[in-house]
Parts: sequence; structure tokens; C-alpha cells
Amino acid sequence: MRSLIALLLLLACSLPARAQGYPNRPIRFIVPFPPGGNLDFVARTIQPKLQDSLGQPVVIENRGGAGGIVGAEYASKQPADGYTIFLGNTGTLGIYPAVYPKLPSDPVKDFAAVGLTSTNAVLAAIHPSVPAASLAEFVAYVKANPGKVAAGVAGSGSLLHFATELLKTQAGLDMLVVPYKGSAPAVTDLLGGQVQLLIDAPPVTMTHVKAGKLRAIAVTGTKRLSTLPEVPTFAEAGYPGVDASGWQGVAVPAGTPAEPIRRLSEAVAKAVSQPDVRERFASQGLDAAPSTPEQFATHIRSEVEKWTRLARASNIKVD
Repeated sequence: MRSLIALLLLLACSLPARAQGYPNRPIRFIVPFPPGGNLDFVARTIQPKLQDSLGQPVVIENRGGAGGIVGAEYASKQPADGYTIFLGNTGTLGIYPAVYPKLPSDPVKDFAAVGLTSTNAVLAAIHPSVPAASLAEFVAYVKANPGKVAAGVAGSGSLLHFATELLKTQAGLDMLVVPYKGSAPAVTDLLGGQVQLLIDAPPVTMTHVKAGKLRAIAVTGTKRLSTLPEVPTFAEAGYPGVDASGWQGVAVPAGTPAEPIRRLSEAVAKAVSQPDVRERFASQGLDAAPSTPEQFATHIRSEVEKWTRLARASNIKVD
């Protein structure tokens, strides 16, 4: 009799777990870059909040390689059941289709949007040898010296490369663009005067700007940086078309049912709306940007179209 009662109690306890639906087991969180980077920071900041909302462990897996392409391909090929989520960014979900002719995953066809997490601006800084105190003066100087001014970019086909090309296009500049393998060598050459302009994430040049070794002239986005309130946005400086802010967001493999997407979207939006998350984001130059799946899907399509147009116009391609 005791055994029968114990069995009945066990079955009764298991029924709610089976009836509760999604999620009822751990969720894998694919980050397509190694630990320690910007995207990894976002993932580790929201992970505890997602676990609280979803009631299940959320396990981060860093799958770096080829600038995020390896991780994106891997995530896109996982079962579309809501138990694998992917944290993408401007490159993996926006720019890469425009510059890689043989990309193994398509952000529009192979992923379903869950929601944005955050956005970040990029900052234009110049060498002090350039006789310009503003973006307008820099543009005038480049136009007066066609082909003699060089801009460094961290990564061919990167957001930073596109931001520089946007400035060239919008301002009609004849300016040499020099690709580097990363931000570190690019800022080293900017400090040395080998290049005269660098558009990069604010932390890359901020210290040098504050030390007077570089001069900040504009920032992307719709608002000024709280750490450099005197530096105008590109729009304020007369170039609203230089719209090259970075962003990060969560997606799942295409074909994932609506209910998991809804639950995940609510959890992500709740996570990035919490004050402590916003504060942590701000410490790294990130702005929380909660959205619906529909808004994020529209954003991805718009970004792919925008960068594809610019890549063709500027002949940017990565083999």
C-alpha cells in the first residue's frame, strides 16, 4: 500500500511539470565570440535575469570563429524548439550578408527574431595634427586635400568600415581607407599620425581623447555620449545619413514555434529593462533597447538592405 501511495504521489508531482509546457529543460545560449568581448558581456549580464523569468538554467556556450560566422552557422542548424537561442550583433545578423558572398547562414531566412537587447554608438576621432575642431572643419580640410587624408578601420567589412564609408559618401570625400586587423593597431597608427581619422567604439579612443592625444568630432546615434557631452552626433553636425550604430539581439533557429518565441521575447525585454542591467550596459557604452520580435525582425531586414546597398556602392567585399 505504501509503495502504491508513493507511486501515486510521484505521478501527481510530475503532472504539473509536464503540463507547464515551454520551457521544461535547460536552454543553450550561443554566443559567437570568445569570452570577454562585448557580446559575451551582454550575454552574461542578462543570463541570470533570463533564468529567473524562464525558471530554467540558461547555459552560455561561446562558439567563436571567423568573426562570429562559425557560431551563427552552428546556432542556425540547431533544432527549432526554443531550447537554443543565439545572441547576434550588427555583423552576424546585419552586415555579413552584404560582404560575404558565401555566408553559410542567412539572418533573415535561417533565424527568427526574438528581440533586441542593446545598441551602441561609435565615435569619430582625429589626430591633433589635423587643423579641425569639428566635423565640418574636418570635412572642409579633407576636401581641400583630396587623397591626402587616411582613415583607419578596424576590420575590412566591419561596422566601423561601413561607418567610414558612410561619412565618405555623405560628405563626398576623397579619403584613403586603411583596413586593420583590429582596433589596437588602428588606434596605435592614429596616435602616431599614420592615419588621421578613426571611427570606433568609444572605449577604444575615449582615454586618448580625454588625455588630449586625440580629438573627438562626432558620434553616431540619436544622442550624445554622457561621457563626452560636448561632442555632437553626426546628425547634429549635419550628416544624419551616417547611421552606423551597433546593436545586439537574440534570435532562434527559423521554424521555432510562436509560444517559445513569445516567452523568450518577454524574458529578454524584461531583463534589459531592469535598472541594474541598464546600469551595467551603460558602463560599457551600451544602451538597453527592448523590442518585440516583429520590431527586431523588421530591424534585421532593414539593416541587411542598408548595408547591402552601401557595400555595392562602395565596392566592399570580403573573400
